[in-house]
Amino acid sequence: MESLPWIVITGASGFLGRRVLDLLKSQYQLIAIDLRAQSESGVPKHPNISWHQFDICNKEALEAVCGELHANGDTIHSVIHLAAYYDFTGEEHPEYQRTNIDGLRNMLEQCRQMKPMRFIFASSLAACDFPPPGRALTENSPPDGEHPYAASKRRGEEMLREYADEVPSAIIRFAAMYSDWCEYPPLFVFLETWLSHQWNSRILGGRGESAVPYLHVRDGAVFLRKVVEKADELQRVVVLNASTNGAVTHQQLFEAATSYYYSQARKPIHIPKFLAGPGVVARDALGRLLGKRPFERPWMAKFIDLQLTADASHTQELLGWHPLPRLNILQRVPFLIENMKTDPVEWSRRNQEAMAVTLRPNLRIYRLLEAYEEEITVQFMGIVVGERGQSPLSSYQALPADELDWHTKVIIHTLMTSVRNRQKGILMAYCRDVAERRCQQGFACEEVASALAALNHVCLEVLGKAPDSGVTPKDLHDYITTTITFSIDQVQEVFEHMQEGEVAAPTFRYQDQLWRPHRRETKPPAVELELREKTSTND
Repeated sequence: MESLPWIVITGASGFLGRRVLDLLKSQYQLIAIDLRAQSESGVPKHPNISWHQFDICNKEALEAVCGELHANGDTIHSVIHLAAYYDFTGEEHPEYQRTNIDGLRNMLEQCRQMKPMRFIFASSLAACDFPPPGRALTENSPPDGEHPYAASKRRGEEMLREYADEVPSAIIRFAAMYSDWCEYPPLFVFLETWLSHQWNSRILGGRGESAVPYLHVRDGAVFLRKVVEKADELQRVVVLNASTNGAVTHQQLFEAATSYYYSQARKPIHIPKFLAGPGVVARDALGRLLGKRPFERPWMAKFIDLQLTADASHTQELLGWHPLPRLNILQRVPFLIENMKTDPVEWSRRNQEAMAVTLRPNLRIYRLLEAYEEEITVQFMGIVVGERGQSPLSSYQALPADELDWHTKVIIHTLMTSVRNRQKGILMAYCRDVAERRCQQGFACEEVASALAALNHVCLEVLGKAPDSGVTPKDLHDYITTTITFSIDQVQEVFEHMQEGEVAAPTFRYQDQLWRPHRRETKPPAVELELREKTSTND
């Protein structure tokens, strides 16, 4: 590990940052800086990743980390600066100055001491104004966009040139970045609208010629790895376009999406620009009155039928990098739609996060359960197993270790699924089957109920201490305690009926759905079927 070069990455838990970490972690020692804790970010622990949770505007914290690297004489290969603020309101926000400008200056001041081989700065093609018809943005295009975000990136690019004598830099202008789960707000809104029964599902502004270039996040991460690898070969200050060539229009996206979803392309209704603009303004005004503004804002209307066409051929030749054809946005639309159809909860969760929309409490809890699963498992097992021969759950101690481990994993995952889908019946039905099996194994009803109560206790204790989770005690009660309490009741019912000599426990109704432990009239969730298949021989 000591022989590996160091890279500092800000915005490490972000959409692009966590993928870059994954690509670089085996070749470099990574100093990851982010506002979020690693346990909440979805970034797994790795011996080459050192995680530091703080705001880059916190000079003292930044100096402590960077100063230690400098004091140790560590050679810093690169600094990848991804931390930034952006929103689609079109309005000025203090974070543009605080994070995008002041935070960048803090990093550059530290680089004066660390002297990295290259400072890699994430800018955007959106920092540039739309080119004239028939022209394209190149690496020589000025960052002259009017949006507040564009202005902050322009100031950032200017700042890098100020530090050029001491800090060599690469300015990366990214195209609109998306994944197979979408996670790019405008595209998410398009798909949610076009593939719905809303009144505006077939409406396209202007001629449908509005266009931007798109880049899959996997291509984006590989692009940054290429820049790191060629850090010492580039000019002292270089601008690179991380993009496909050209641009994709709303018309093309509409046709690709509706063709796949409806098996044939729908015909859009084009609203002339002179009508679409006032329509956006009117909808926004109505949204203000109702307290829920639409995503489309008045500032967007001026860009109807304009095209942010990109020419990245020079960058592609310089780096020896090309976006993969199969990751082209029009090729990936079917994958996005399949994810939207087959897992709408995860689709919604990811895209709400991308839009900085407040997640529903159940999705916040689900994310916490994911982040703290290992800690919950360890504490839960400590209670269930306890001291051999001294625990009131002695029957669990007698189980083979692999069976107990598997049971613990499955029941925690089933709880997570119940929370995620807001369906208490998923865990309740599983616990009925567990109760039947445990009764046959000679467990006491109190042991099974106590184990579930212990799980509730551990979840509340661990999640209740999670910093800045946005989850209240009431949320935890509603989605965890209540779910487990109802499941304990089902365990008790199964034991009662089996001890009275009944072969199978009766059905029960939950939220107007008929649930049966063995045969069901309603199709259970796919995850429950998977869990049942896996546990049929284990529990």
